[in-house]
Amino acid sequence: MKVTVIGGGLAGCEAALVLADGGVQVRLVEQKPIRRSPAHQSDFLAELVCSNSLRSDNPENAVGLLHEELRRLGSPVLAQADLARVPAGDALAVDREIFSGGLTKRIDAHPNITRVHEEALALPAGPEPVIVATGPLTGESLAQSLVAAVGKERLAFYDALAPIVQGDSIDRTIAFAQSRYGKGGGDDYLNLPFTRAEYEAFIEALLAGEKVAPHAFEEARYFEGCLPIEVMASRGRDTLAFGPMKPVGLVDPRTGQQPHAVVQLRREDVAGTAWNLVGFQTRLTWPEQKRIFGTFVPGLAKAEWVRLGQVHRNTFLHGPSALSPEGSLHAMPHVYCAGQITGVEGYVESAAHGHLVARRLLAKLRHEMFREPPAETALGALLRHVTGAAHPADYDYQPSNVVFALFPPLPDRHSKTERKTLMMQRARVALAAWASGARLELGPVPERAAQPAGDGFAQRGGRGGRGRRNRGGRDSRAESRSEASAIGGVTAPAGVVNAPKEIVGMQSISAPEAERAAALGAGESNRPTCTAEET
Repeated sequence: MKVTVIGGGLAGCEAALVLADGGVQVRLVEQKPIRRSPAHQSDFLAELVCSNSLRSDNPENAVGLLHEELRRLGSPVLAQADLARVPAGDALAVDREIFSGGLTKRIDAHPNITRVHEEALALPAGPEPVIVATGPLTGESLAQSLVAAVGKERLAFYDALAPIVQGDSIDRTIAFAQSRYGKGGGDDYLNLPFTRAEYEAFIEALLAGEKVAPHAFEEARYFEGCLPIEVMASRGRDTLAFGPMKPVGLVDPRTGQQPHAVVQLRREDVAGTAWNLVGFQTRLTWPEQKRIFGTFVPGLAKAEWVRLGQVHRNTFLHGPSALSPEGSLHAMPHVYCAGQITGVEGYVESAAHGHLVARRLLAKLRHEMFREPPAETALGALLRHVTGAAHPADYDYQPSNVVFALFPPLPDRHSKTERKTLMMQRARVALAAWASGARLELGPVPERAAQPAGDGFAQRGGRGGRGRRNRGGRDSRAESRSEASAIGGVTAPAGVVNAPKEIVGMQSISAPEAERAAALGAGESNRPTCTAEET
């Protein structure tokens, strides 16, 4: 049986190559070079239309851990990224032409892949399986075909992201837990109260703050329901106080009075490790968001950001309701979706999702059961976002990078440094157990990836230093030991030893590079959303 993959971005290329390497005949439909979206400049597949960074490569960072898991599973996209690597401190940055050109060459040379140069105007009727990996600038005709299949309420054409703050960085001597008029559990939200003077100072800073200029193809006709906060503030100084910052139904327990205004924080996860600033979608630059929110919003002086806000054109499905547990459309079970169209955000996340969809299809075509990666892994955490399992029942589904807030929390409290190390160790144990049970080939925990010898790239394990040798986390097939270990409730299969606790930190992608990434909102897996783990 053939599989059709629509879209030649990172998710589509990853899915096509994983399927083809598994012996499946793949028909890859890509509109280039006949037609390009406004964001694309070259005829290469897997074009990086914005930043050339795949973000942090440190496995104590959620996306770095995702890099590691994909490498161990033989991801074609990560393999090519390592071949195209350029010096970038902690980040995995690539030479765009070597990266995209290499993947294009590999696909064109693959005997099991037939490339079709045409625009997909509608979802194929079936019964052959189809993977739709067309990204946030999905063409109008295909988007309408998706609407017909899932309903217009399950496909968004505009993406408004509010900032998310790490829960333990919020000043709880200022924030108070309370729902308006005691609704729900009575304390479902955290509230950051403003006096009149504090509110006025915030509005002044907001209006004066530097904004990201939109590109022509995403020139905004803002929906009234998701206006950027600076646009609302420009309509009148009290607009926010009567909008997302309204204080009605809330009493500050420190004063016994209703504040002049509040910023409400809503849980991103059941455990409350991350909180969303309700209604705070914004086009402020990321450095300005950090400065203004940290300086002028009470309780956020020491905020650590999981994600910063942005507003841009996007097309994405409401994953939890539009997709079945199998990852296909409810109305068209032969149509699977992968990458940013499902609500994952970022280059690596899109490739990872394409990888998982391809493995699921491989299992189905072989009449085997597909085992989803456990929630404790970066791959499993990403799936938890798409299925909604990582979020509260009333969560307003929005695109997300892989962040530790999507993982099940550790059973005990730890410092930030300890928490990241333990999350990494737990993920390695869980991945090895999953791969062993699913009979998947799993490579060893890699040393920090380096460019091939002779190209002038030196592997770096810290700021100017060598990386430390990784001594553990190997697949059970490569081990002779019989002991088991448990980290955070995950038991390793026989032979798996824990990863070392000491991982050398390295500097991250520069803020200007991240800012450029935010400014351009188009193309399959083209926007690395800023997180505290990166900047």
